[in-house]
Amino acid sequence: MQTTPTAASQTAESARPTRQRVVLVAILLLTLLVAYLDRVNVSVLLADNTFLTEMGIKGQPVQMGLLMTLFLIAYGVANVVLSPLGDYIGPRKAMSISILLWTISVMIGGWAMTFGTMLVARVILGIGEGMHWPMQSTFVKNWFPPHERGKANGVWLIGLMAGPALAMPFFSWIVSTWGWRPSFFILGALGLIPLALLWFFVTDHPRQHKRINAAELEYIESALKIEAEEEAKIKTESLGERLRSFVLNYRFWLLTVNYFCIACIWWGTMAWLPSYLKAARGFSWAEMGALASLPYILGSISILFFGHLADKLGRRAPFIAIAHLGSGLGLYFGATASDNLTAALLISAGIASVAIALPSSWAILQRIVPGKAIGAGAGMMNGLSNGGSAFAPVLIGFFISLTGSYVGGLMFLVGVAALGCGCMTILSLQKY
Repeated sequence: MQTTPTAASQTAESARPTRQRVVLVAILLLTLLVAYLDRVNVSVLLADNTFLTEMGIKGQPVQMGLLMTLFLIAYGVANVVLSPLGDYIGPRKAMSISILLWTISVMIGGWAMTFGTMLVARVILGIGEGMHWPMQSTFVKNWFPPHERGKANGVWLIGLMAGPALAMPFFSWIVSTWGWRPSFFILGALGLIPLALLWFFVTDHPRQHKRINAAELEYIESALKIEAEEEAKIKTESLGERLRSFVLNYRFWLLTVNYFCIACIWWGTMAWLPSYLKAARGFSWAEMGALASLPYILGSISILFFGHLADKLGRRAPFIAIAHLGSGLGLYFGATASDNLTAALLISAGIASVAIALPSSWAILQRIVPGKAIGAGAGMMNGLSNGGSAFAPVLIGFFISLTGSYVGGLMFLVGVAALGCGCMTILSLQKY
């Protein structure tokens, strides 16, 4: 005979908090993963002779680097100029618009017949993804108590590593089997998945969500109450007032320089790692795909572990300083190693070390910038950092062309890591 739940069991069930914020961060992870699939396919294509020949850039490393550089310039400008839009129309609508732009850009890339058309596709992708990134941080600010943000940032930031880790071998297989154009059309189809999930399962704020219960809502809102009271003391009604709430804080600029250094290392290695492994170190397509994914697999572990550890210890800046130090050492010894496999492993460790800094950088930003200005603050930090780092791929290409070797470009990144370490040492001494 079927039993009916007792009143006591129904009360206990309703008192148990739902986990809608966990669903949210899983969707943010998937969205970022797809975004990074879109970005990394061109890095693989730089190792494909057919693509380079059809685009007319074979043997021209500066033009090759330009594919990533123009994307990053558009990405950086969109972060600064368009990210405040999310503070007005809400992160859900802003992120949906950005995903539609991704889809348009990759379809143009798949049909491109000239290098100029491919550059246009990369600019559109940069605009779309520039709108997207700050919204991820806005969602975390709106949905997670401060003591959970390190873990929450760590989860969605796995997409930074999981995207390239999956894309390198996947696109290497697609390009070596069917050619370069199918990679773009596959990306167009994949972009529809996070768009649907975002539209039907996500809201800007917990109170708007139909599936959240009173227990989870109370847990989130009670934890945010003290933070909201502190932020209420700062009047940030206009865009100018929102900007002044953080641009006059020198700690924000130390954090931004740090993130610029992270971005230089990140984009510089992402743009050139597949080509470096295949052309300079002589690995096959299959070996290159596997080795190019290794730093991002290791980075996923770094993000989760150190995001949790930083939450537990309540200190974040020291982890970021250590991340820069490890990155500089890995890149230096990898560039100078005589054995090909040793070089690949050391460079992988250096790139994975950068991942340690990611969740803690965003957690410090979310501490420094008031909630009403978080979209603008995240956009400015991310936009200036990525816009400034846009020249890293082209500079690496310039050093390759100038010296005939990848070592000069990698040494440039070692110097960048030292700068980032210095900035975060200052914040470490201030107990951040």
